[in-house]
Amino acid sequence: MQNMDYYQISAEELGKNSKIPILKLSDSGEVFYELALEMKETIEKNNQAGRHTVFICPVGPVGQYPIFVRLVNRDRVSLKNCWFINMDEYLNDDETYISEDSPLSFRGFMKRFVYEKIDPELVMPQEQRIFPDPKAPEKIHEIITRLGGVDVCFGGIGINGHLAFNEAQDELSAEEFAKLPTRVLTISRETRTSNAIGDRSGAIDAMPKKAVTIGISEILAARKVRIGVFRDWHRAVIRQAAYGEVSGHFPASLLQRHADAMIITNANAAKQPF
Repeated sequence: MQNMDYYQISAEELGKNSKIPILKLSDSGEVFYELALEMKETIEKNNQAGRHTVFICPVGPVGQYPIFVRLVNRDRVSLKNCWFINMDEYLNDDETYISEDSPLSFRGFMKRFVYEKIDPELVMPQEQRIFPDPKAPEKIHEIITRLGGVDVCFGGIGINGHLAFNEAQDELSAEEFAKLPTRVLTISRETRTSNAIGDRSGAIDAMPKKAVTIGISEILAARKVRIGVFRDWHRAVIRQAAYGEVSGHFPASLLQRHADAMIITNANAAKQPF
């Protein structure tokens, strides 16, 4: 059994000698503001330099988006030269997208709470709002290659360490796992259970069983990775990610090998797990 002493790291000691830098803030609002500000400032810097901006974006966490929308509209930040590549989307059993009208749909969320909230004069064209296609998952790699790479991958960490829906695969070495591309997969029961608590009042069987996810290879290839955490169970998750063994068993641990990754946590998630 692997050493799990990292669960005993106190909030005060969290971040010391960690293999992923950890930024500790006070409340969730600060975490979301930090993510939104990095989005806005990266776009502004690239706009000024005449470069395009490419983000990998999550729907979870989502608290950064209302702040980002407000900053963009207030400061008149043009997104015309931005590409937002969303991480993932739920699928039906036949591996087609769930309805955009479903409250579970990440496509629906981005449309209703991000793109439709941004001033039409500022928002990017429809073709620059990208989701992985379950019928042609290889297109994500092609798009990223054509655009010259991803500036920042934003995201969260699942209870089993998954990034996007890159579920743990114990049978793969860390090196093998790191090469996994964008693909369709079956969501683990632990992920479905965790998500059902917030999204379906605990109805695990009402959660989709399949998803299309951007590959861990595309995430790790981003020039920067910024992870926001804030939940009670993130207390253990961030410690395992930042101090645990690098493996396919806990995908977020692979960020230890990234040149510019950071976990941004509130005081709640920074607390010692037990």
